[in-house]
Amino acid sequence: MGDFYTYFFAHLPEVWSGLGVTVAATVLGSALALVLAFGFGFMARGRAALVRGVSRVLVEFFRGTSLYVQLFWLYYALPLLIGYELSPLFCGVVALGINYGAYGSEVVRGALNAVPKAQWEAAVALNMSPAQRMRRVILPQAWPQMIPSFTNLLIQLLKCTPLLWLISAADLTTVVQQMRDRTGESAAAYLTLLVLYFVLAYALTLLMNALERHARGRLDGRSGTRAALRARVAKTGATTGGAR
Repeated sequence: MGDFYTYFFAHLPEVWSGLGVTVAATVLGSALALVLAFGFGFMARGRAALVRGVSRVLVEFFRGTSLYVQLFWLYYALPLLIGYELSPLFCGVVALGINYGAYGSEVVRGALNAVPKAQWEAAVALNMSPAQRMRRVILPQAWPQMIPSFTNLLIQLLKCTPLLWLISAADLTTVVQQMRDRTGESAAAYLTLLVLYFVLAYALTLLMNALERHARGRLDGRSGTRAALRARVAKTGATTGGAR
């Protein structure tokens, strides 16, 4: 193991470069996944049957096909159709984003459905627009419920970034694999990868836990707002009844 770690610490710039690619793929892939998750999640609750149908077809297709195949198709097949070569990092980000975005859409849909129906009705009774209802009433209650599931998906996405090695992306796994080939130290190389990915995953978990605490704190602070909302609805109903 000594030879590997001697080589490892002598080539730290390569390690940092590979780590940067892994972090970039994780951050950009998760950002794309979050956008698609909310997009498909909102579409699944759309009034138009066509919108709901399109959402369901896309979600089931991206969830039902292998991430391996999606990655290879983007990197090897799509350039043949468009006549333009795509970078490994770009293909990795898109593949991770659409795959985990499809899974995330179910998290969004489930959290929105979990908001009590009375909250939706109260917002409608106050003549809020659909955007106002979602921004001021529904999402503040649904968002804290989404975070634990999003945390799991984020960790899974991170653990799938080593697949970028299959399309020659210079990520962390690729760099350590090259060091393993040069030193012949398999045990040390893969142990190092295990530790590095654990550290990354644990850091993301701490970050998401802090985000969840913040979201739940804001939700608790809004409890008075929800009570005021119910009071306004009741007052509106009483006024209408008195006018009659």
